[in-house]
Amino acid sequence: MGNKHERQLTIKELRTVQAQELRKQTKRHIHDRLQIVRKESSELSAIWDVDPDSALRFHSGVVLGDVDCESTPGFESRKSDAKEFVSLSSDEIGNYQSLLYANGVKGSRRRILIVLQGMDTSGKGSMVEHVFSQTNPMGIHYHGFGAPTQKELNHDYLWRIRRELPKYGWISIFDRSHYEDIVMPRIFGTYPRQIWEARYDEINDFEHRLTQDGCVIIKIFLCISKDFQKKRFLRRLDDPRKYWKFDPSDVKAREHWDDYTDAWQEVMDRTSTDYAPWHVIPANHRWYSRAVLSQILRARLQDMNLSWPPADFNVDLVRQHLKVM
Repeated sequence: MGNKHERQLTIKELRTVQAQELRKQTKRHIHDRLQIVRKESSELSAIWDVDPDSALRFHSGVVLGDVDCESTPGFESRKSDAKEFVSLSSDEIGNYQSLLYANGVKGSRRRILIVLQGMDTSGKGSMVEHVFSQTNPMGIHYHGFGAPTQKELNHDYLWRIRRELPKYGWISIFDRSHYEDIVMPRIFGTYPRQIWEARYDEINDFEHRLTQDGCVIIKIFLCISKDFQKKRFLRRLDDPRKYWKFDPSDVKAREHWDDYTDAWQEVMDRTSTDYAPWHVIPANHRWYSRAVLSQILRARLQDMNLSWPPADFNVDLVRQHLKVM
C-alpha cells in the first residue's frame, strides 16, 4: 500500500511539473513569436532610405503648393517592390492589431485614429483596402464623412466625429474628417470667419485630450497634382463601372484648386502638433503612398510594445473542470 501511495504521489508531482513546463514553453513561444514579429518589422523598415515618419512630417517651411507629387522620398525601389513591401507589412500590422484588440478587451485604453485627407482621386479608399488587407474586421472601424446631414447640423460639429472614434483596442480610419468643417466653410462662406477660425484651437484641444487618454493619432494628407486628378477623372468617365464614383460637382471643385491648397496649408500650419502631427505624402504614385502609411502605422503599433494579456483566472482549475465535464 505504501509503495502504491508513493507511486501515485510521484505521478501527481510529475503531472504538475509537466503542466508547469508546458506553461513556461507556451510563454516562451509567445515571447519568441513577438520577438520574431518585432525583428521582421525592423528588417522591413530597412528598405527605406529615410524614415517616412520623420521625412514626410509637416513642419514650418513646408509649402503644399511646392510638393512634388510625383516624388517618392525615401523609397527608390520599384513599384513591384513597394507592393511586396505593403503585403509583408500588412501581415505584421495584422499581428500587432490582434495584440491591440486583445489588450483593449482587457481594459487597455490604447487605440489608434487615422485621419485621411486629400483631394478627390487621391486614393484614400484604395489605401485602406491595401494597408489593412490582413487585419481582423473585429477591431477595425472605417467611416467616410460627407456633407453634414440635417441631424448632424443640429449638433456641434464634433458630435458626429465623437460617434465614430475608436473604442479601446480598435483602429478607426476617417476618410475625410473634422477638418472639413474648417476648409469647406472657409472656401464657400457657409459660416462667418470667426466661427470656423475658432475651430483650429478647438480641434487642437480635442485631439490633445484624445492622445492624453491613450489614443494615437496619425494624420495623412495625400498630395496629388491637378493634372493627375484630371487623368483619374477621365479614366472614370471611360469606364461605365465607375460612373457611380463620379459627381459633376467634383469638376466644379477644381475651379477652387488654389483655394483648397491655401486652406489646407493653413490647416497644416495651425494643427500639426507634437502629439498629432500631419504627414504630407506625395500621392501621384499610389503604390508609394500606401507603402508610407503602412510603414508609419506598423512603426506606431510596434512602439506600443504590446504583449498578450495574461489570464485573469486560474487556468489549471478551469482546465481540470473541463476535463471532467
